[in-house]
Amino acid sequence: MMQRRVVGLAALLMLAPVYAEEGSGDDEVAVGRFADLALTCLHQEYPNKISHVMSSDEDARPPRALTPVFCGCFDWHSAVHGHWLLVRLCRMHSEAPFVAKAREELSKSFVPESVAAEVEYMQAEGRSTFERPYGLAWLLQLSAELHEWDDSQARAWASILEPLEREAANRFKEWLPKLSHPVRTGEHSQTAFALGLVYDWARCRGDKEMVELVARRGRDYFLHDRGATLRFEPDGQAFLSPVLAEADLMRRILEPAEFGAWLGAFLPELPLEGEAGWLRPAVVTDKADGHLVHLDGLNLSRAWMLEGIAAGLPKGDPRIAALQAAAEEHKRAGLTAIADQEYEGGHWLGSFAVYLVTKRGL
Repeated sequence: MMQRRVVGLAALLMLAPVYAEEGSGDDEVAVGRFADLALTCLHQEYPNKISHVMSSDEDARPPRALTPVFCGCFDWHSAVHGHWLLVRLCRMHSEAPFVAKAREELSKSFVPESVAAEVEYMQAEGRSTFERPYGLAWLLQLSAELHEWDDSQARAWASILEPLEREAANRFKEWLPKLSHPVRTGEHSQTAFALGLVYDWARCRGDKEMVELVARRGRDYFLHDRGATLRFEPDGQAFLSPVLAEADLMRRILEPAEFGAWLGAFLPELPLEGEAGWLRPAVVTDKADGHLVHLDGLNLSRAWMLEGIAAGLPKGDPRIAALQAAAEEHKRAGLTAIADQEYEGGHWLGSFAVYLVTKRGL
């Protein structure tokens, strides 16, 4: 049976001002609401959506036997960014009440034998495209978070996870040179969003080869794009904006002046005034529908992408005010939505909210 999770609305809405700067604020109760979302499903095996090629009867096994690290939270990628959520919050709020429980649950996951089983599963015949690119990008983001955390347990976990980290990174290095065109969807297969996470991981880990590869392919895919419009968005089940995600990637790999000029040609409809109404948040009509509820995630991801685009522009650019105003409106809509979620949204939206309010992408 699907579980209904209700999160205190007032506590969630308090998070937006709390994180005026990354790591600021001390509202452990509010942050604990997000941690609770992840703790509830981190090792909840069912319901579960397995997506893999089956080569024999042996592949018809329960999630805990197939992918023992990331077997909860409905699907593999949600389990990955559920782990990321807990690592992120433990790192930023080391004395919070939820930390002891979070460390206990994370310790159950980060076990060498379990990671070896994950690598073996991923390398099996017919799984070369498994969770590419979305889940693999979040795995690298999880690794980056562990490596940036100055904590002895986190260092041990990062070391345990390294075989899976290497496998994910190598898959991007093999795939990107062969990817002739970007995938411009609003869901898991989107290229731009994943490359943003991979780029941030590569900079964290000092992987110069990956930094250069993502920057080169980003330019190949997007540098000459012109005349995009947000009028065709959103797709009715999107949780990522193809247009904004592209711009959020390009602000990472271009210098501010070059990015500002590129953005003017790419998205000429951006207003020069500071109003928010030029881009309205999406509305979910049925939170029990696992695809329709994606739109709550879209509002959260739009908010952080708009903030990222604004941060990538030269200081004083007249478009910044409108970008920030729209970001704030989407942030309010996204955080409000988390206050009343079915399991379909509750198992993953907390990760998007934490990415936004802790300004991870910035």
